[in-house]
Amino acid sequence: MYLNREEDNNKGSVALSVFLVSLAVTVCAVWLVALCGVCGWCQRKLGKRNKPGVESVGTPDSARGRGEKKAINRNMGNKPANSPKGHPPDADGHSSVSDLANSLTGDMVMLSPGSDEDHEGPISEKLGRIQFSVGYSFQDSTLTVKIMKGQDLPAKDFSGTSDPFVKIYLLPDKKHKLETKVKRKNLNPHWNETFLFEGFPYEKVRERTLYLQVLDYDRFSRNDPIGEVSIPLNKVELGHNQTFWKELKPCSDGSGSRGDLLLSLCYNPTANTITVNIIKGRNLKAMDIGGTSDPYVKVWLMHKDKRVEKKKTVTIKRCLNPVFNESFPFDVPAHVLRETTIIITVMDKDRLSRNDVIGKIYLSWKSGPAEVKHWKDMLSRPRTNVAQWHALKAWCPEPQPHPYAQD
Repeated sequence: MYLNREEDNNKGSVALSVFLVSLAVTVCAVWLVALCGVCGWCQRKLGKRNKPGVESVGTPDSARGRGEKKAINRNMGNKPANSPKGHPPDADGHSSVSDLANSLTGDMVMLSPGSDEDHEGPISEKLGRIQFSVGYSFQDSTLTVKIMKGQDLPAKDFSGTSDPFVKIYLLPDKKHKLETKVKRKNLNPHWNETFLFEGFPYEKVRERTLYLQVLDYDRFSRNDPIGEVSIPLNKVELGHNQTFWKELKPCSDGSGSRGDLLLSLCYNPTANTITVNIIKGRNLKAMDIGGTSDPYVKVWLMHKDKRVEKKKTVTIKRCLNPVFNESFPFDVPAHVLRETTIIITVMDKDRLSRNDVIGKIYLSWKSGPAEVKHWKDMLSRPRTNVAQWHALKAWCPEPQPHPYAQD
């Protein structure tokens, strides 16, 4: 009997212990769940496991925008980079580019021109910068310009480098110029060359603008402009040498914006063709007295600076934002791609006098950074219309062969 009672007591103690342990575990579990609900640590951990493209409630717009852009960049090979505002991608992931191109048919990759998803415009060009100094000797009536060095210049050659040199003008005089030596295969050249403009009265010096143009030397064709810097000398204290770092800007004629042109390129390696689609213009410069223009577009296929073939669009009367949507195929064998240039010229039609040039675009392996990017994107996405906005350009001092080059 006593043995049975002792066994019953032991069983009761074990049951009580099990109950207390279970209660403690339950309380701890409830406490942990409540803690996670307050701090959100587990929620953040779980959030990182969300599938791509799934958005959590409360995610900031900027974070979503960055995520969308990364997803777009990963799929640039077969999807458009952006879609017009208010038009989300289709179910298969393709954006509605037809609205942007005004009924342009076919698959098209629209290159994003900037950080703003809504913004359409030319790609911002990074052309590097140049260091130089300016000073004037009143005793000798001599202006001294020293070209010191360049930094972060863009690659203009197929090999991924450039052969830069600098031309020096005192505008408005464009006939007389001085030049530095060529620095071979160098995107951060050091020239350290001094140039003297002797017998120059101080009063006339202050009326001039120092203009520096950086070019890429090419032995077999025309030199390619890289960028320019201009500084009015009446804004410089010329009594002692002053050193400047200036960002290079695209070459222009100083007459303000000439507008932009949206066009696409499509390379077909099987057919050995490049198709140029002239889509539309925007904010073209008014060339007529009435404050408007009658624009049309000429497209020249060039090979080694020789004109091979020309095509042109229809004329749009009295319009600064014309829509063309015209396509022009050109035969371009693969072995001449490196020596091929496509020159696009927007013209203003004039019935009573010569037609005026509104602006030009040079597309090749060796043009401006935006043009080179478009050309390379075309080659990397065969059989796809790759569209991009380009700023129309006008005057740059005519490239001439350099008299000597430094190896």
